Amino acid sequence: MVTPVRASNTPFPVTVEAGKDYWWCACGQSKKQPFCDGSHKAEGQFNPVKYTATENTTVWFCGCKGTGKAPLCDGTHKRT
Repeated sequence: MVTPVRASNTPFPVTVEAGKDYWWCACGQSKKQPFCDGSHKAEGQFNPVKYTATENTTVWFCGCKGTGKAPLCDGTHKRT
């Protein structure tokens, strides 16, 4: 099994807009973290994860790529 690259040891805070879609990088190789830039296509093992904001707020996108609640941080970075 291929594991994703750990892009950050902390989550990425992002201000999101209600109704807007965001594509979270699951492979960890994107140069536009926490969002997908298509880098996963070279590897072929990962796909971005769609997140649709339900309200205007700040959310925390996972940076370690180990979350159990993709694409949002669940604190896994503190345990691994």
